Amino acid sequence: MPMKTLKAAALAFAAACLLPAAAAQPPIKIGFLGEFSGPQAGLGQDMYDGFMLGIKQGGGRLGGVPVEVLREDTQLKPDVAVQVTRKLIEREKVPIIAGITFSNIMMSVQPLATRREVFVIGTNAGPSPIAGEKCSPYQFVVSRQGDQQAEVLGKYATQKGYRRVMLLAPNYQAGKDVLAGFRRYFKNEVVDEIYTPLDQFDFSAELARVSAQKPDAVFAFYPGSPGVNFVRQYRQLGLADSTPLMSVAVVDGVSLPALREAALGVLLGSTWGPDLATEANRKFVAAFEAAYGRTPSEYAATSYDAARLLDSAIGVVKGNVADKPAFMAALKAARFESIRGDFKFGHNHFPIQDLHVFQVARDEKGRIGLKTVETPMKATQDAYHSGCTMR
Repeated sequence: MPMKTLKAAALAFAAACLLPAAAAQPPIKIGFLGEFSGPQAGLGQDMYDGFMLGIKQGGGRLGGVPVEVLREDTQLKPDVAVQVTRKLIEREKVPIIAGITFSNIMMSVQPLATRREVFVIGTNAGPSPIAGEKCSPYQFVVSRQGDQQAEVLGKYATQKGYRRVMLLAPNYQAGKDVLAGFRRYFKNEVVDEIYTPLDQFDFSAELARVSAQKPDAVFAFYPGSPGVNFVRQYRQLGLADSTPLMSVAVVDGVSLPALREAALGVLLGSTWGPDLATEANRKFVAAFEAAYGRTPSEYAATSYDAARLLDSAIGVVKGNVADKPAFMAALKAARFESIRGDFKFGHNHFPIQDLHVFQVARDEKGRIGLKTVETPMKATQDAYHSGCTMR
């Protein structure tokens, strides 16, 4: 037999021997936690869709290894979050938990999972305690620390010359973090600071206080359906015509289809917007719109980045996520192309990244969406990293 034929036969035999082993490799189980019911269901769904898009683009694999995603609804209830997390860890033996929409849920899940050396890949919630003294080597928050999107608006408001601003947010961990972030960079007077119940939908009393105080601008944080109601009532009372509204998690890809013209002019602080000029972002937005028939939100964007991070890290360890030091090092290296541009983790495993201001506006085709205004903060690290002892 000619030498070339012998070599070809040997290679074919070797490949055939490898096929059963590859086919028999069990998928890596990933638990995905989010809000999939109630008023905040749209947030969890966008997170999940962004994450699954990253997996679908890999043919159901991350790092070349098959994965199985186990989706759980935490219902915005910490006790439910603890219950489903225990089920994922004890019954399903997941090595990775991803997602997590709200900060109170993260504060329940993170210590439970990380104490058991299960990796937590946060794609939205970033409460201040786990960025500081309660940080863990097993947590990697891909989105941002909760204060940061407000910090950029605090700086923007100062630069714009707003002298008196009123602040409103739900009364829970993220609401407190967000308002603290705004105050950290706003150098003028906070006229009033209003906290409302997490499930409140009628803001007429609070907006009456805004009308009476006559601030130069208002800053609000209301994720999900409450934010839609807030913006509608803000415009109905005529405040949108006299008092600029700055926001976090109020106007985005989830809420804009419902708000449309009511949201025009509203400002948003964020780490991501659909018009960010990176090639990876253009491809992501086009792929998401083709797959789901809607414009993605930041919830989808950061979850997509989380899938790409896992794709990189799982590939580095060749699917052996049980080698926890190696997998941890691969995650920390973050060798993936983020749709947000430059991306790296700080020592507390939170991102160091740019922070932008967007405004709801019409594009050249008359469609309502987010338009980049400016980027007041670049390569920014969160305010709590010094409290984290990891180095």
